[in-house]
Amino acid sequence: MTVWRTPNWLAGSVRNKLLAMALLPLLVAFPLMALVLVLWGNAAYDRLLITKVRSDLAVAHGYFEQVLSEVGSGTLGVAGSQALYAALAPTNSDRNALNEQLALARERLGLDFLLLYNAQGQALARAVPTGLSRADATSHIPPMPAALGTAVQPGRTSAQARLLLLEPEALDAFAPHLSPRLRIPLVATRNAAPATREAEHRAMVMLSTHPVLDAKGRTIAVLAGGLLLNQNLDFIDHINRIVYPEGALPFGSQGTATLFMDDVRITTNVRLFQDQRAIGTRVSQAVRDAVLGRGNTWLDRAFVVNDWYVSAYEPLQDATGARIGMLYVGFTEAPFRLVRYAMMAALGLIFLLVTLLSAVLSIRWARSIFQPVQRMNRTMQLVEEGHSTSRVGELEARDELGALAGHLDELLDVIDDKTAALQRWGEELDHKVAERTQELEASNASLQMAQLQLVKSEKLAAIGQLTASIAHEINNPIAVMQGNLDLMRETLGTHAQPVRGELQLLDEQVERMRLIVTQLLQYARPTEYAGYVESLDLNRTVNDCLVLVGHLMSQTQIEVRRELRSTRRVGCNRQELQQVIINLLINAIQAMPQGGVLRLVTQDWVPEGPHGVHAGGALLRVEDAGHGLSAEAQERLFRPFFTTKNDGNGLGLWISQGLVERYGGSISATNRLDGSGAVFTVQLLTDPQAPSATATNDGRPGGL
Repeated sequence: MTVWRTPNWLAGSVRNKLLAMALLPLLVAFPLMALVLVLWGNAAYDRLLITKVRSDLAVAHGYFEQVLSEVGSGTLGVAGSQALYAALAPTNSDRNALNEQLALARERLGLDFLLLYNAQGQALARAVPTGLSRADATSHIPPMPAALGTAVQPGRTSAQARLLLLEPEALDAFAPHLSPRLRIPLVATRNAAPATREAEHRAMVMLSTHPVLDAKGRTIAVLAGGLLLNQNLDFIDHINRIVYPEGALPFGSQGTATLFMDDVRITTNVRLFQDQRAIGTRVSQAVRDAVLGRGNTWLDRAFVVNDWYVSAYEPLQDATGARIGMLYVGFTEAPFRLVRYAMMAALGLIFLLVTLLSAVLSIRWARSIFQPVQRMNRTMQLVEEGHSTSRVGELEARDELGALAGHLDELLDVIDDKTAALQRWGEELDHKVAERTQELEASNASLQMAQLQLVKSEKLAAIGQLTASIAHEINNPIAVMQGNLDLMRETLGTHAQPVRGELQLLDEQVERMRLIVTQLLQYARPTEYAGYVESLDLNRTVNDCLVLVGHLMSQTQIEVRRELRSTRRVGCNRQELQQVIINLLINAIQAMPQGGVLRLVTQDWVPEGPHGVHAGGALLRVEDAGHGLSAEAQERLFRPFFTTKNDGNGLGLWISQGLVERYGGSISATNRLDGSGAVFTVQLLTDPQAPSATATNDGRPGGL
């Protein structure tokens, strides 16, 4: 695992840190916000378009159902009319009047065909379509086709017509005038499924078939009427006008509607080119599979003939529930896409202008912070280089940084005064020593030796007094500076975050001066400063050690499984504990040259006894999948110079045991229960005694 380090250009400059802090939110957060907003806006825009086309499909579906209902109710009304019943009376032999009556009903209902059959399926009459003579109506009409006969339901009163697919022969049997609208040549269409036929000859009709009943409820005739949807341009244009009236779509988008038989457009206002409608083109295979194959409603972008449309397709079913076609509405996507791009460009320009303006203001505000800090840092560097008269001087800032600069100048003045006093006292001491030396020059060698010892003692005493005096005088301004820093943090609160690095730098400089004073005191009282035991998180220490042996892990096929469940901290020296854990990890790696599973377990540990709950700590188990430990190895494992490796020195486990026992812990080794590897257990205390500087009783090293 790679540990991220602060770059040198950033770590060594307060100015760069402040600029990074000021510009990072602008250069990173703002673009990310813009990206998120663009992505969200794009998705929301797509959802709006899909919602729009879904509502358009609902309107088209409603009109389609209404036409089915009108065809069915109209035919039902004619079948139940008194005029038709009277015309069918046995005493009435005028069939021309019956034909005229059906023709008027057909014109009134807007149907393509209206036929009357007797109860045995023999044709009685049919409406005369526009453009046909009366002789055509009275010409021979074949018996009722099977497609119509199967649709007759005695006693059926539903006003809903049904969709049917008819073969051309069936339609030609009762409505030959509609045959020219049947043959639709297939046009090669991009993305459509492969097809072997060259034309579509079948008919899709809205059919309503109702019995004509006498006074006793007996069927005396059957009335069949309906619409042919093939190339029914008025029907599809009316749907388009209802769904997309003038001005319904902004930005010049064009709305379209289509009826499909299977996957072939049998009537549409989609243009193939110029004024030619795209009748005979086919839907894409993706839409076909979703709508006709799986029965889903398609609400998405789709390539329609020669352009991308926001499209909605729903399946159309016949009376048996079979999917025989599709109803489609949609509008061109290009105008909306251009508007979307324009909005995104405008949004990006706004974000860019806001970012530039914010960057300029942030840099100006950052300069008012890092300039005083730079001057104080430069002053400290000059003092360290020997220019003791260097000072920060007056600053324009009247805030906490200005006050801190003033305290720094006062502290440097105090240091200069004490340094001068120390030099003066040293000169006086040298002068006195010289006088005493002259007086004792005539003495013998023993007296000269005593003089030297006396001079040394007096110098040490004088240095001790001066050290204590300097420490006392310097600690006072140091305390003032530290107090101002703490007050600054407390006053600013969360507002101190932008200058946290600079405050940390000042803390480090104050700590540096305190360290100098401490070193002087250590020189005078060395026995009062000792101890290096830390309270450590065992889980974190294990993870750190895995990083340190990562280069060895990368060369093996070992899988590491961590079960780090300890919650108690342990008292130990960090480097020594890492040395112990790394030694155990390396031994486990070497025990599995062909790979395996390395299991690391940490958990809380409480020793037995009445005081166990207040003692104890945490333990670590290192389990490998090697060959395990023999009985001889377990007995001699922690003895010096014992090793099972050809290139080992036998000191690793011995030293590790010594390090652990110094803090009151223990280390042990055994085999796994299934014998498939070794288990090393390290127990550590939360509150151990401070490590001794001497060796342990058994001769192990006390400090490594």
